[in-house]
Amino acid sequence: MMNFDFTEEQELLRNTVRSFVDKEIMPYIKEWDEKQHFETSILTRLADLGLMGVCIPEQYGGSGMDYNSLAIVCEELERGDMAFRTAVSVHTGLNSMTLLQWGTEEQKQKYLVPQSKGQKVGAFGLTEPNAGSDVAAMQTTARDAGDHYVLNGSKTWISICDAADHFLVFAYTDKSKKHHGISAFIVERTWEGFSSKAIKGKLGIRAGNTGEIFFDNVKVPKENLLGQEGDGFKIAMSALDNGRFTVAAGACGTIMASLEASVKYCHERSTFGKEIGRHQLVQQMIAKMEAGLVQSRLLVYRAGCLKNQGKRNTRETSLAKWQACDYAYEAANDAVQIHGAYGFSNEYPVERYLRNAKAPVIYEGTREIHTVMQGEYVLGYRVDKPLSNMLPAWPFESVTEEAVK
Repeated sequence: MMNFDFTEEQELLRNTVRSFVDKEIMPYIKEWDEKQHFETSILTRLADLGLMGVCIPEQYGGSGMDYNSLAIVCEELERGDMAFRTAVSVHTGLNSMTLLQWGTEEQKQKYLVPQSKGQKVGAFGLTEPNAGSDVAAMQTTARDAGDHYVLNGSKTWISICDAADHFLVFAYTDKSKKHHGISAFIVERTWEGFSSKAIKGKLGIRAGNTGEIFFDNVKVPKENLLGQEGDGFKIAMSALDNGRFTVAAGACGTIMASLEASVKYCHERSTFGKEIGRHQLVQQMIAKMEAGLVQSRLLVYRAGCLKNQGKRNTRETSLAKWQACDYAYEAANDAVQIHGAYGFSNEYPVERYLRNAKAPVIYEGTREIHTVMQGEYVLGYRVDKPLSNMLPAWPFESVTEEAVK
């Protein structure tokens, strides 16, 4: 028998994050969006609530909650704005959970613990100007120089590029091996030769910090190699299973925000002598939002349940990410339509929801990539092999290096 009820702890978590969003984000987000300003103090306050390591075991500085609790946090944050859900997705989903899955005990103590406590912020560097969906096209290299690697190249569309302290960076250690020649490294902002630059003029997520990072002969200690040489592609794909999970959960927040704004407007606005909510075509759009929200949540929580059991979830997470992001874009588009001309101005938040909702349809696997993945799974062309490392199952007990492997 399947149980869809939240625990008391999860209900409390949702209420806590929702209250935080209502008080700390909602009153200011319009101004931050207009000014393209990323309010870094929000991350500090999320850390104070224990939300920067919500699903990381307590022994590594986290809150020790399950993976669906992370989904709840992401949904409620995106209800406020995608910028802050994105920050948590990158910090926790792409970086910290990858360290938990692949890091040595020394790496976890040095990097994961302060990140889980929110004392340091982690980011993720995979995409390059000519390497997005085609990861093997990356140009960044890491040359073995004895007791360290020399890192050269650049990454683009890096979330929280100016706010992060640590970066998971992927580079070729042996380009002749293609995918099998990619390795992963933990890189610190303060190292000589590292620099970052924000991208302005984005269509959406304007209250977020997105940009480029550059490596000019950056010396990376050998102990900052994550996994083994050549493990980088496997590590990146496992990281994307976690990142895509948080993106899908966040998309539920966009649907929820679009639905809440639209219901409110339906009761405020009247045409032809009655509330616009009384018109059947408006009801149709509202019903689509509700259906999209319920279906997206079910897909997200199914993937989360597999994570809780320590099982591979690439297929399920891909489906959740694809469908939830498409539903979110449709919901935001319908919300603008319901608001009519007012939806075309920033007097109401729905135009921001629509601008923001386009990005997740593209990043962390485009809609087209996920469509192909699902087709290949059904046709039997794609079969997931067990990873050498998996996230620890929840509830967390003593998470040792051997247990994770």
